[in-house]
Parts: sequence; structure tokens; C-alpha cells
Amino acid sequence: MFKLEIVSRWVIFAIDFFLCLIALLLAKIVRHNFIFQEIDILALYKSILIYSVVNVIVFSSVRTFTGIVRYTSIQDSFRIFFAVLFSSFLIFLVHSIFVLYGWKNFIINTTIIIQALFSFLFLIIYRVLIKYFFMYLKNAKLNKTRVLIYGAGEAGVATKRTFDHDVKLNKNIIGFIDDDLRKVGKTIDGIQIMDASKLAYLITNHEVDELIFTVHSISPEQKDKVIDICLTHKVNILNIPLPEIWEKGELTLAQLQQVQIEDLLEQTTIEVNANAINDQIKGKRIVITGAAGSIGSELVRQLLKFEPDLLILCDQNETALHHIYLELEELSTSRSFHAFIGDIKDAARMEQLFDTYKPHIIYHIAGYKHISLMEDNASEAIKTNVLGTKILADKAVKHGVQRFIMISTDKAVNPTNIMGASKRIAELYVQSLNSSLHSVNHIFSNGLSFINELKVRPITKFTTIRFGNVLGSNGSIIPRFKEQIERGGPVTITHPEMTRHFIPNHEACKLILEAGTIGAGGEVFIFDMGKSVKILDLAKKMIRIAGFVPDQDIKMHYSGLRPGEKLYEELFPNSESTLPTTHNKIRVLNSKPMVFNEIEQQVYELLIHATANNNIQLGLQMKKMVPEFKRINVVYEKL
Repeated sequence: MFKLEIVSRWVIFAIDFFLCLIALLLAKIVRHNFIFQEIDILALYKSILIYSVVNVIVFSSVRTFTGIVRYTSIQDSFRIFFAVLFSSFLIFLVHSIFVLYGWKNFIINTTIIIQALFSFLFLIIYRVLIKYFFMYLKNAKLNKTRVLIYGAGEAGVATKRTFDHDVKLNKNIIGFIDDDLRKVGKTIDGIQIMDASKLAYLITNHEVDELIFTVHSISPEQKDKVIDICLTHKVNILNIPLPEIWEKGELTLAQLQQVQIEDLLEQTTIEVNANAINDQIKGKRIVITGAAGSIGSELVRQLLKFEPDLLILCDQNETALHHIYLELEELSTSRSFHAFIGDIKDAARMEQLFDTYKPHIIYHIAGYKHISLMEDNASEAIKTNVLGTKILADKAVKHGVQRFIMISTDKAVNPTNIMGASKRIAELYVQSLNSSLHSVNHIFSNGLSFINELKVRPITKFTTIRFGNVLGSNGSIIPRFKEQIERGGPVTITHPEMTRHFIPNHEACKLILEAGTIGAGGEVFIFDMGKSVKILDLAKKMIRIAGFVPDQDIKMHYSGLRPGEKLYEELFPNSESTLPTTHNKIRVLNSKPMVFNEIEQQVYELLIHATANNNIQLGLQMKKMVPEFKRINVVYEKL
């Protein structure tokens, strides 16, 4: 195939120089009203000499010839304008010096102005003509993908010009669309801006094959609506990344990504009080249990930005912990982090952690979370989620930790499974412990044997945080659906009416940090999870985004509810209300105070049954501690 190579910069320099001389000659002719006999040949030679010397110097200095002509941009135009303007000024200056030393006036000021206008016009026109010639060659290819760009702002223009710079790319930008009606009807680089509200008509009328989102401020609802229209018309959908992560500040074609279902479930960006978080985190030693998990690792990344004195990453998963450790080595040069391999059920190992690092703050994220697995391994759920939490909480008090933030789950509300009930019992323990430590009429607690040995009043403030499903978390439903779609199906759904709440991982971690600053101790914070999502609709949309038709290309299979699984998740019990906080996305549960000694004794009995692996007695004890615990879809539901 014939290919036009990029010509040498010196060829461009020669063309620029020649066109400027043509502009000078034309300026002389115009100055003398096209009467050639009036042109002074000697004066013309002197003018050519001066123009040649000055233009060589100026063009070499400004480097107008270094740009690739077929990619001429507005920056190139400004460079040419400056070069012509500066050249004209120098010519006027040099000519004035010659005249001052007795030379005859051989360049009229009018000629300098006319020549400057012609030079700028010629240098721009030939570049534009070459640019559009290459665009014509590119667009002349058959079977080109017809593309609409959503957003006529800077990112949209950058996307369009990125396509222009790749002659091999088989895409044809047929228009921009935008929600701003002030832009509609105008053009960018000759491409029209159209009304985004008429998207369905535009797709049909212009036979659109692909739409590229370049706007990140669009609301999730609006983006969902646009994507639904595109999927209905079988239009491929792409995203560009945020400008701050463009490669060297420029968008590349490799950064264009297929739209993901997570993009539709994303919420509006959550704002937090960065100053308050910084005051709490900066210079502190912080332990994160479960640091190698999806939530823990994201929390670590966000904590690192607030310059803690030391982050202690505690996890028993060696491989995952190693991965996040290597990532932090690349992100930070401060070395303000340490990987600590340990099981939260191992009291001696946890004692070593507290004794060695003397943390100020604990973010307790570690725990078992998979419902079906915990139904079959109830004693392990209790050992990790209850005993592990108890060990950490007790040692936090003993070692004078300032804050203990425990991450719980919406499964703890009216629990119907072992996992949810174990998390609720862990909540009860830390809440009652906080109440005991900070009671107005109470100085020391007889409930914990080591408290009486402390020389000062315990200071630890315990906070519990509940939220639902996290986008991007390990083992969540979305990665599972993706794997099933890639295999060609079927996509397995437990029940057609099942709904769930979702929150993006990075936004959940921002709220965790915020809740940690506003908690006075003993609260259960609940995040605003937005609207619940029907899992069946989620699966169908994922199939359509992948380019398939649900129930035709990819079959849907209903497996039925698993043991302990609910159709609808709840964020707080019907018997309890919530109150607003200083953050509009965080509410606090208006819960009743609990007696620590009673909870501690019940936990002690529970752990005896867990150690003995006596599931029947374990279930009875859990029911005693959490009366609302009702196991469903299990063989011993009668308990």
C-alpha cells in the first residue's frame, strides 16, 4: 500500500522561506497597484536580501518548521503568527538603521504590513490544505467506524485530535454531542456540535457505530440513560480516563476503554473533610487489618496521602500482602509502611503487633464475608469475626489506642446467616465495650481483667461502620458475571427479584475516613448506598455491554436462594431509627446502650461452642445474643 512519509523539517523550512519571498513580491505589486513598471528592481533586490537574512534567523529561532504539517494545531498557528510579527518588526528596525546611515528608502512601511499579512496567510493556508488532504485520505477508507464524541469540551477536542493524529485508525468522527445548548450548532475543527437530548435520532440518522464518553461530570442517571439508548441501537461505548492520568498529559488511543458496568453503578463523587482527616491521620501510627483485601488495600492507598508516621498492613494472606506492599513501594518514597503477617485470632501475635508498633488508630477490616462458605463453617466465622475482633478490641484498650474503627456489613441487620450474625455480635461487643469504658459513672471496668492493672483511664473510642456491596471487592458478583459472560454463559442468578446496594470501593473508603473523624465513640454509622439495583437487570445490562443478547447469545440460569441469603438487604432494623451527621452520606444508628459484662459473658460462652465446633449449641447461643437472627434456607432453620 502506498504510504506518504513525513517530510524533512528542512523541506518545510524551504517552503516557508519561499512562500515569504512570494508574499514580499506580491506585497510590492499590490503596493504599486499592479503597475509593474513602477517597481524599483534595485530596491526589490535589497528587500529580498534583508527579508532572507531576517526570516532565516527568526524561523530558525522560533522553529516554525519543526511541527508535522498534517497535524497542524492552534499552537502552530500562534507560533507562525509570532514569527511573522517578529520578523516584520526586525525588518522595519533594520531598514530604519540603513536609512539612518544614508541609504535610500527602499521598503515602504505599507509593504512590510502587506507582506506580513500575505506571509501569515500563505503559511497557514498551505498547512491547513495539507492537513485536510491527509484527513481526506484517511476518511476515504471503506467500512470506517462512525463515531460520536459525547462532550464538546477540552477532553472531547483532545479525543478528536488524538484520532486525527493516527492515519491508520479506521474511525470517522461524525460529530460532537453536548448537553450545553449554547454549544449546539457550533463547530470544532469543522465537526458540528449536536444536541445530546436527540441522541436516539442522531444514532439512527447518522448510522453511528460508536460513542465515546469524554465527560466525567455527567450524573450516573444520565449516563445510564445514554448507555441504554446506545445498547438499544447496538452502538459500542467507550470511555476516556480522567485527564490527570493521561500519559504525559496527553490522551493516547491505548487509554480508551470499553464502558464497564461499574461506570453505571458509580455514584456522584463524594466530598469529604480532608482537613479533619489530615488532622487525625498525619503523623500517626495506624494498623489496618485485612490490608491485603480490596477494601483494605484501597484504604491503605488513601491513608498514605495524609502522611501517617507509619502504616502497619496486617493480613495473613502472604501473596496479596506482598502485592500491595510492592505497589506502595512504587507509590511512596517515604517508606512509611510495614507489612505484618499475622492472624487476628492469634492473641500472642496481635500482642506483639501492639507492643512493637504502639498504634494510635486501628482500622479493623479483616473478617470472613462469604455467606455460603460461612454457613458450612460456622465455628470459623465465629472465631475470626467475633474472637478476632474481641482480641483486637481488648488489646486496643490495653495499649491505649485512640480510635478503633470496625468495618461491618449490612448483613448484620436482621441477620439470616452465620456471617451476618457473627458481624452483629462483633458490633455488640465493641459498642458495649465503648459504653463501659466511657460511662460517666464508671472509672474502671471489672469486665476486663487487665483494665484494673492500667495506671490511667482507658481512652479508646470505638466506632462501627456498616455498608453494603462494594464495587471491585474480591469475590463480588460483578467479576463472577464477567467470567461467566466471557465463557459464553450461562449467567447464574439466584432469584429474579433479588436486589442489592452497591458503592464504589474508593468512595466507600473515603467515607470510612470521614466517619472516623466524626465519631465520638460507640456509634454505628450507616452509609447512604443510593438506590438498590435489581441483580437480573444488572446481569442483562452486562451481557448487552459485552455485545450479546440476553437469553439468546447468553442464557440466564436461576439457581435459587442459597442458604442464609436474602432477597433484599437492609441497612438498619425497622425497630431502630437513624439520625443525620455532619456528612450528608453518613447517618448514625439511634441504638440502645448495652451492658458490657452481659455481652462479654455471652461471647465467652459462644467461643466455647465455636472451639468445640458444636454448631447446634453455637446457633442457639447466637440466637440468644441476636434475637432477630432468623436462619433461612438451611436444614436447621427451626433454631
